Amino acid sequence: MDANQKIEALRKELREHNHRYYVLDEPVISDYEFDMKLKELQDLEEKYPEFYDENSPTLRVGGAVTKNFETVVHEHRMYSLDNSYSKEELLDWEKRVQRILGGVEVEYTCELKYDGASISLSYENGNLVKAVTRGDGFQGDEVTTNIKTIRSVPLRLQGYFPEKFDIRGEIILTLEGFAKMNKERLEAGEDPYMNPRNTASGSLKLQDSALVAQRPLECLLYSIVGNRLPISSQFEMLEKARAWGFKVPEVAKLCHSTEEVMHFIEYWDIHRHELPYETDGVVIKVNDLRQQEELGYTAKSPRWALAYKFKAEQAVTVLNEISYQVGRTGAITPVANLEPVLLAGTTVKRASLHNADQIAKLDIREGDTVFVEKGGEIIPKITAVDFSKRPENSQPTQYITHCPECHTELIRREGEAQHFCPNDSGCPPQITGRIQHFISRKAMDIEGMGSETVELLFKEGLIANYADLYTLTKEQVMPLERMAEKSAENLVNGVAASVQIPFERVLFALGIRYVGETVAKKLAKAYKNIDALIAASAEELTAVDEIGERIADSVVSFFAEEENRLIIQRLKEYGLQFSLSEEQLQNQTEKLKGQIFVVSGVFEKMSRTELKKSIEDNGGKVSSSISSKTTYVVAGANMGPSKKAKAEGLGIAIISEDDFIALL
Repeated sequence: MDANQKIEALRKELREHNHRYYVLDEPVISDYEFDMKLKELQDLEEKYPEFYDENSPTLRVGGAVTKNFETVVHEHRMYSLDNSYSKEELLDWEKRVQRILGGVEVEYTCELKYDGASISLSYENGNLVKAVTRGDGFQGDEVTTNIKTIRSVPLRLQGYFPEKFDIRGEIILTLEGFAKMNKERLEAGEDPYMNPRNTASGSLKLQDSALVAQRPLECLLYSIVGNRLPISSQFEMLEKARAWGFKVPEVAKLCHSTEEVMHFIEYWDIHRHELPYETDGVVIKVNDLRQQEELGYTAKSPRWALAYKFKAEQAVTVLNEISYQVGRTGAITPVANLEPVLLAGTTVKRASLHNADQIAKLDIREGDTVFVEKGGEIIPKITAVDFSKRPENSQPTQYITHCPECHTELIRREGEAQHFCPNDSGCPPQITGRIQHFISRKAMDIEGMGSETVELLFKEGLIANYADLYTLTKEQVMPLERMAEKSAENLVNGVAASVQIPFERVLFALGIRYVGETVAKKLAKAYKNIDALIAASAEELTAVDEIGERIADSVVSFFAEEENRLIIQRLKEYGLQFSLSEEQLQNQTEKLKGQIFVVSGVFEKMSRTELKKSIEDNGGKVSSSISSKTTYVVAGANMGPSKKAKAEGLGIAIISEDDFIALL
């Protein structure tokens, strides 16, 4: 192998390791091995300057100095987004979209709105040629040299990509990286940075690229623009960008209604502080690019996109103590006990800290002055620490090792964010938590009983699990505190009435880990009754649509416990529904079992939703994208040309709505 071949082989290998480490988070070699290979490449490039490559991995370390940043006009304008702060505003936007498109069915792609510095990256023949800040949307500053130091920005793409395009995204600082930077500044006697967003933005305009290379910046991509791109939808765009080597967060979701969009918003309003970076809302986009083109733009914003901003108010207070709560699954949640502070109209004394990793990322300690946020009615959360006010005698937080309730040693399963108490049969909060979940509205919906009543019944020794609820009598319940005769009667009657709750909700009520409402419906539909589900192996379970290994293992483990099987046997005897009803069974067949369908276009006899439901009711699976595994593409009017071409290229049968009905 000559010098040029050796250099190219090292460059290729280092690009692959870079992608695995900074984009996929799946390194296969140590940092030391990577550094040794990089040093070898640097030495060879120095020895053979004739083989210079402006996109070599060695240029990631920076060193070039930019005195003046050239102003560059964007080939494709960078628009701003209209903002929304309520469900009503979102519904108004949807009505406008529907009006312009003529009432056709519209899908939406939901993505998190990353709080960073906007950037536009230009690629030609798979190579990064230019990076420009947003500026005023029409023009921005070229910061290519600094952007090249960010490891999650691919300098050369992989796979098959358009000859020329721009891709847009946000340059961000992770919370962990920001905390580390501030720690180092404080140790050096310097003032801490104020927030990750401003620090990330300021990093792009540093004159010395070597300083930029030292900062843990990341680039999260979300939009591709160009001429005649081989892409038909926003969701497909994200998938292709990921395949080409860009860092595209996996949280994006394709939604078929504004109700699903709101579920996405509500979920991330709660869970956003578990993310490694800051986000202040959700961006909703019409998924179909042809529909986007038809909707067009206003003077400032695209009509096909909307930013739903989380309602958040921030306050500053002191963290007095960290305590720990035990959930029904045994998960340990650390809680910050705060100096009372007024936030969003209420006095806040406690805030969630999520898990040990979150505490470590933000470097949260007792005695710290902290920033607390509350979005809507959601529980307050600590979002940052004011390091400038940290007490001199401050000590790092040591996470607890034993359960605060039953003193059992905690465990942390591989890949899990939280610690757990394994004493599920003897830890009081776990026992009462499972019963409280069982009686909840979306599960058994037992009228006349609440969480406090469950605590009281358990404390008095009347119940030890949810099967015991069905043995309660009015005479047992009446002597309890605040329980009059009528209340006791309502409670017992509510328990008795719950035996009519359908199988899928009973399955959800059992509290099997990872089995939420949707998964419970999938399992009930696939197995028809509890006995068939109990007999299923993990391998068989993973064959069910949307059931992965983690869920399958959890289901198998739950039914492997003798105590759980005995409780289910008791519940059967009490008359609970452990199989689908006759009516449900009549509406289901296995005619399409093992077949995968992609539905595209507009239909006359059935809506897309009805068509998809019909596929699933008859044992088939609906997929949003065409692949070699697709059995049929059901094509309606206005089917996207790219989908049609892909199906024809893969030799997949394209059938009409009538053809599909004939299959049934």
